[in-house]
Amino acid sequence: MTEEILRVEHVSKQFTGVVALDDVSLTIHKGEICCLVGENGSGKSTMIKIISGVCTPDKGDIYINNHHYKKLTPIESMREGVQVIYQDFSLFLNLTVAENIAINEQLFTGKQLVNWNEIYRIAKEGLTKINVTIPLDSLVGTLFTADRQLIAIAKAILAEAHIIIMDEPTTALTQREVHSLFRVINELKEQGICTLFVSHKLNEVVEIADRIVIFRNGKKVMDQDLKCLDIKTMEYYMTGRKIDTSAIEQDKIDEKAKPLLKVENFNLSHGFFDVSFELKPKEVLGITGLLGSGRTELALALFGEMPADSGKVYVEGKEVKTKSIKDAVKYGIGYVPQDRIREGLFLNQSIGNNIVVSIIDSLIGKLRLLDSKSIKRTTDNWIKQLGVKTPSGEQPAKSLSGGNQQRLVLAKWLASNSKILILNGPTVGVDVGSKAEIHKLIRTLAKQGMGILLISDDIPELMQTCNRILLMRKGRIVKEFKRVKTAEEELNKELVAGDISNSRKTE
Repeated sequence: MTEEILRVEHVSKQFTGVVALDDVSLTIHKGEICCLVGENGSGKSTMIKIISGVCTPDKGDIYINNHHYKKLTPIESMREGVQVIYQDFSLFLNLTVAENIAINEQLFTGKQLVNWNEIYRIAKEGLTKINVTIPLDSLVGTLFTADRQLIAIAKAILAEAHIIIMDEPTTALTQREVHSLFRVINELKEQGICTLFVSHKLNEVVEIADRIVIFRNGKKVMDQDLKCLDIKTMEYYMTGRKIDTSAIEQDKIDEKAKPLLKVENFNLSHGFFDVSFELKPKEVLGITGLLGSGRTELALALFGEMPADSGKVYVEGKEVKTKSIKDAVKYGIGYVPQDRIREGLFLNQSIGNNIVVSIIDSLIGKLRLLDSKSIKRTTDNWIKQLGVKTPSGEQPAKSLSGGNQQRLVLAKWLASNSKILILNGPTVGVDVGSKAEIHKLIRTLAKQGMGILLISDDIPELMQTCNRILLMRKGRIVKEFKRVKTAEEELNKELVAGDISNSRKTE
């Protein structure tokens, strides 16, 4: 057995009576890649916070590099060589890419003067290690989620670390970028650096892991070498039940029916070109492509956030102009963004306020005051219909798990009677159980007559939920696939065929 780097023994933690961790022990050895998996609320994040010194356990012991701690501060954790990439990336949005990547070295060395050549050299070195190029003088706040995540990874890799904790690090990465990251992780392994890799993507876990640890309801339910496990077994231990990931039965689409949405010769400079397609009632139409393919720009143009330069859009046969989000909502178009935390929710507001925000005008009474009974009735209705797990609609949105937050964003648009729903990465960052439930919900909404555009590069997701799939490359739709006539391997091969450029582009 190789040298032990980290050991936590019999750790327990409660938050206001809720058990987050219950007598959990975990060991990681030098150069080991240990993958920690579990559903939202299983205790993974709490364990990360305890190891990084953000959270103090109620019971238990922590050993890092043979140093014993009953409680650990963030500074002590970093001095022991622990580096964490959190889901929110912990970046400064008002600073440049170069400043964000190099800031730790500047702080640790205590330099009073800034050497900009050195800053840019450090930043370039970090990005080179994960084989990407992002403009070093760009403000991080102007970048898409994928680029922010890459910056956070580069920043952590540059630090002198004995253990790197990666919390969902591949959420918004293309397949090439994921492979590039895995290459770096394996290189770190050769140097004796261990990685605690936290992920919901079990196909990635089986590709990178040496050992799998599974949490469920605050307990460790499995700890085994990868060679002893398969994905179905992991799904069972994560959820306590068998997950059906087969293609969901779909209603037959009436090819002669009037399209809910018709797009003709749609163009946006530096986004997409000559895009045309139709979306029928009850249809789930997938749109896939790598980062830079134009898929997100297309979604934002249809939603009015990034109006197109030219082309026509028809809703139920009538030409419409979506020059603003207000226009799109008026015509029954809703949009669920990939980054639900930053773009889809008011996290500090109540669940109820998030649901009714798009229909607030209709809930004003005769005295021009909000009708609290109508708000509660609407909130309770959608909480029940979508199965949002919460004791009350008065709880803040930030109290929900990732899967329930995604249901909440859906509820907002369903409450506004949207006819067309654009879903951009609807299951990014949610666990396998919630993912299956969201897929079933998508098909249920389609069965009720809604038209859904599902934007994703998750091939199994597209194959499980969509009727047709459009492939975008360099801003154009280059191919159409009918789900029933397409193999998953064929679609994946076509998707990665365009992943040949060494340069990074934001979507």
